[in-house]
Amino acid sequence: MIQQQTILKISDNSGAKTVKCIKILKGFKRKFAYLGNTIIVSIQQLRNRFRITSKVQKGEIYKAIILRTNNKKQKKDGTYIYFKDNAASLINKQGKPVATRILGPIPKELKKNKFIKLANISAGFV
Repeated sequence: MIQQQTILKISDNSGAKTVKCIKILKGFKRKFAYLGNTIIVSIQQLRNRFRITSKVQKGEIYKAIILRTNNKKQKKDGTYIYFKDNAASLINKQGKPVATRILGPIPKELKKNKFIKLANISAGFV
């Protein structure tokens, strides 16, 4: 469960390290976001290696898709899926990813949704 003011890690090579959730989209007065939801984030930290060649700058506002959460989610077959961290990936206004590579696994549910481009550049599925 991600809510406002939650700090998330960025699991792509866009240059950002951590972001803070500002707003959860798709719903009036929506309190929580889960796997695959879209949120609006502000960039808090940049990676040291990418400071010069970064595609993003500190303080900028972007949309992001939640890739991993600490909260357990039950699949249709009865198994649970959860990760050890909260992570997201930045997207632009057209819905395409800012980065060219996603680090770490992503859930298979994102492959079925409209995020096929994210599935193509990811490392693996869970």
